[in-house]
Amino acid sequence: MRHLLAMGGGGFLMEPDNLALDRHLLSLSGKTRPKVCFVGTASGDAADCEERFYRSMAELDCAPRHLSLFHPPEGDLRAFVLDQDVFYVGGGNTRNLLVLWKEWGLDRMLAEAWARGAVLGGISAGAICWFEQGLTDSVTGTLQPLTGLGFLRGSACPHYDGEAARRPAYREAVGSGAMLPGIACDDGVAAHFVDGELVSFVSSRPGARAYRVERVDGVVTEEPVEPVLLR
Repeated sequence: MRHLLAMGGGGFLMEPDNLALDRHLLSLSGKTRPKVCFVGTASGDAADCEERFYRSMAELDCAPRHLSLFHPPEGDLRAFVLDQDVFYVGGGNTRNLLVLWKEWGLDRMLAEAWARGAVLGGISAGAICWFEQGLTDSVTGTLQPLTGLGFLRGSACPHYDGEAARRPAYREAVGSGAMLPGIACDDGVAAHFVDGELVSFVSSRPGARAYRVERVDGVVTEEPVEPVLLR
């Protein structure tokens, strides 16, 4: 099975004292000590993000490593990618992430790793990049649709409750037809896909929600979904 966990917010980058989402992501590998690789392309491979990753993963039963395209690993990049069990993609500039991944061929390598059973996951930019479209401010500085990798159908919006402009912008884009129907996740909520199909929502925060956002007869509709609270 091909697992993918798209986080609207939360995880070690936002909740260092609450690693429920991180723990859940690692569990999807089915491994007792999975090799989990942090990909910080969207933040320019910021050193502080990598340090926070290693500090947080030290609390979990895993073998952490990171992949930097600014300082790539020695040897065969494809071999390095295919050796990982879990990929954890950080937030930041989604457009830059997509451009660099495609230039390096990392998008194709990740697709191959996913097909072989590696778990894909990420927060914010690292969540919306997998969809056909995502709502992002990484193109013009204002929230706009951006074409993603298309591993998952439809569109996605992170930080639905965490950034005041997100909800109205996403509703307007889906309602106008500028964006495909999709899902929105509050901070702390993640959407779990198996073989490209949405199977559940999970949350690290009580009261946080997910939403199915669609356009019906030219009118946007928003259906709230109560996620499973992780313990």
